[in-house]
Amino acid sequence: MSWGWWVAIVPVFCFGYAYFGYPGLLWLWSRGRPPLRRAAEPEEWPSVTVVLPVYNEVRVIGRTLDSLLAIDYPKDRFGILVVSDASTDGTDEAVRGYADRGVELLRLAERSGKTGAENAAAVAIRGEIVINTDATIRILPDALKPLVASFTDPTVGVASGRDVSVGALDVEASQGESRYVGYEMWLRGLETRCGGIVGASGCFYANRRHLHDHLFPTALSRDFASALIAIEHGYRAISVDEAVCLVPRAASLEVEYRRKTRTMARGLETLWYKRALLNPFRYGRYSWMLFSHKLARWLVFLTAPLLPIGLAIAAPASALAKVGLAVVAGGTLVAWLAWKGPQGIRDLHWSLRTAAFGLASSVAGLVAWTKAIRGELNPVWEPTRRPDMGGGKAG
Repeated sequence: MSWGWWVAIVPVFCFGYAYFGYPGLLWLWSRGRPPLRRAAEPEEWPSVTVVLPVYNEVRVIGRTLDSLLAIDYPKDRFGILVVSDASTDGTDEAVRGYADRGVELLRLAERSGKTGAENAAAVAIRGEIVINTDATIRILPDALKPLVASFTDPTVGVASGRDVSVGALDVEASQGESRYVGYEMWLRGLETRCGGIVGASGCFYANRRHLHDHLFPTALSRDFASALIAIEHGYRAISVDEAVCLVPRAASLEVEYRRKTRTMARGLETLWYKRALLNPFRYGRYSWMLFSHKLARWLVFLTAPLLPIGLAIAAPASALAKVGLAVVAGGTLVAWLAWKGPQGIRDLHWSLRTAAFGLASSVAGLVAWTKAIRGELNPVWEPTRRPDMGGGKAG
């Protein structure tokens, strides 16, 4: 076999291991472990503070606060802290209108980004358990108690909710996002059965107060790092299936592309910052899980260009390589037209929507690697503007 084939095999191997091999190994490992059970409710519920970083969310902040205030949790043990990242659109005034219902506002004089806002929240948090969420996320009324109940296990330092992707009828983004979210939640369930997850959902997760109080570099991802911080302090992070939050799909594939670029670049930088956890001699199986779930998956995007390069090298001497190269080129072109073409992606066949989502994710991954390698950190936060969930359906 020519060396061109060996070059082409690299990304195929990376993809196969990250998305099939690693989950398969986890599934086999989980077969011999007891099924997950919902944690028993504590005799006395701990006090919680919901930290809600916002930037110019006047359009949705009222509905978000109304939904948070409707959550089933003892009101004398429940607080909401909105951290305004120097909003300029009337968000602060809207939040102040909820002061008589116990909602507190902490306004930052200058923008510092989402992680900076979460760092700043430490001075005003009163709860024993800190809940982190986003303004465009809808937490179901019965979702908080299962999340908080998981802390009755003294080994748990971080508990992550289960994202459910939803979309309104006018949402353009590919349902590939919904399938990916479902896959990710399934994988976190396997990891929980095998000991713990390697990263929490930025949409809805909780941690012990003393773990949250650790200040974190503002350009990095606190939700990913929360699980890593827990491991460093002798705890574990878990996923709680009963703690459901509804996450609207991005309004367009272009918005989703920008979100993925930002989150992957921050994730790569966060992993580099916490790279000591990749040491198997110190962290054992957790280092393998961290490598497999995060780094191996991101390596798929970094190595993806090797597939057409390798096939092009092998093509002069191999008819099969010629066919493979034609298929890759044709598939990429079709996916690109589905992504960038004039027709709305929601009107396309599901296979084309999925192909467009896959291409957008791959390009986002390559751009994220470029930003991370160059050290292009973007701490200032530009939230993903998601559509209103009124009339939305789970997908």
